[in-house]
Amino acid sequence: MNPASKTAAPGLTSPDLAPVAPAERTWGTGNYAALWISMSLCIPTYMLASSLIEGGMNWWQALLTIFLGNTIVLVPMLLNGRAGAQYGIPFPVFARASFGVRGANVPALLRAIIACGWFGIQTWIGGYALYQMAVLWVPSLATLPAIFPTSWGLATGPAIVFLLFWLLNMYVVYLGVDSIRKLLVFKAFFLPVAALALLWWAISAGHGLGPILAQPSKFTSSAQFWAFFFPSLTGMVGFWATLSLNIPDFTRYATSQRAQQMGQAIGLPTSMTLFSFVGVVVTSATFVIYGHTIWDPVVLAGKFDSKLLVSFAMLAVALSTLATNIAANIVSPANDFANFSPERISFKTGGYLTGVIGLLIFPWKLIADPSGYIFTWLVGYSGLLGPIGGIMIADYYLIRQQQLDVPDLYQYHGRYGYRNGVNRAAMLALVVGILPNVPGFLTAIGVLEKGTVWPALVAVYNYAWFVGFLVSGGVYLLLMRAQAASQPAPYGTAAAVPAAAPSLAQ
Repeated sequence: MNPASKTAAPGLTSPDLAPVAPAERTWGTGNYAALWISMSLCIPTYMLASSLIEGGMNWWQALLTIFLGNTIVLVPMLLNGRAGAQYGIPFPVFARASFGVRGANVPALLRAIIACGWFGIQTWIGGYALYQMAVLWVPSLATLPAIFPTSWGLATGPAIVFLLFWLLNMYVVYLGVDSIRKLLVFKAFFLPVAALALLWWAISAGHGLGPILAQPSKFTSSAQFWAFFFPSLTGMVGFWATLSLNIPDFTRYATSQRAQQMGQAIGLPTSMTLFSFVGVVVTSATFVIYGHTIWDPVVLAGKFDSKLLVSFAMLAVALSTLATNIAANIVSPANDFANFSPERISFKTGGYLTGVIGLLIFPWKLIADPSGYIFTWLVGYSGLLGPIGGIMIADYYLIRQQQLDVPDLYQYHGRYGYRNGVNRAAMLALVVGILPNVPGFLTAIGVLEKGTVWPALVAVYNYAWFVGFLVSGGVYLLLMRAQAASQPAPYGTAAAVPAAAPSLAQ
């Protein structure tokens, strides 16, 4: 039978998971550059930079760390994006080549759960902005009696407004993604203007850039700096480690490989660094102006005197956060959940799941302070995503030589069926890549005391994404080559790779 004539097996496809036909691939270089500019212009990017200042870096150390991290993560971004542009397939389907048609649910669900965390964080930021506005007009919101356990760290007033904003996000999911387009346009115009206005305020109130940029590093020795730099660099990589996996969800619409590669190379490092500069300058200015650093822009805006100005700023932050949240943190996890059961889970259902899990993750705790934001959240989940990226890239480039049989990605008994739909080599490599980072993570969140863990293992966690990527990729490569050498070419091994299915011309 001609492989191209195969029909997809029930349970492995849906309109969201099917390959995009070449005629429907319309995204050019400008689209990808605009995508990254839009996604980079968000409050967490500002907080990324300001957290480094709060942690002790001076302005140029913070910007250099951010630029290096985004340049590094651009590499797996381009490597994984190539498969999406070549075959028009989304991330969950691409993962089937290495993990198996059923096993791909593991990386897809891990990626989805992390996206849920980001959804929760963005929703909390938007909800807290609205609370800052509401409490100006209804001061009693700040003095409502506590109804949540003390351990939750959640005051009643912010919680009420946060839940209302969460419901608004769910209503937008109900209406469909198309309903957010006007908000995305609003964000594209408002956030750059708001960023420039905040920069102007910082320079004016801080008596020029000189005193602001003259703020020294808080580290008293090189050892202190490097101890903060390396986990921070891992955190910067971790910031977009999610998209470095599911970038095929976007590159599947590319008109050419060059379009997605150039668009991403132009858009990602530059926009992240430039917008981070605003966060660096403004956060440094708060020390000059107030005597202490304020790393959260929503908290900073709440210090302004004009009720109308604060209300306008907070409402705008909430609207732009809503737009970012749906575009960046709903589309991908909805696809990932749909991959688990395409016949039962629609895009809307996947969106609702994302919203509920985003609540249960307690996002207000993840960004309660800079150390938690970097060391617990960003570095922690990078230890899960690095191994997945290492396996997928090793499989696509070193095992399969960029050749996929697309129809078999939708078959239970094709070459990606492995044993019961699961590639055990990928699962073992994933576990081996995650394990070295576990002791350091448990130490970071306080489950284990530092003295009870071998210091070298704690130090490994500072490089979580890099360690996981290299270890899992290397172990997977060895296991797959050993498997191919020890038996006749079964489905899914390197020796069984066919000529590529019809794909996008270079």
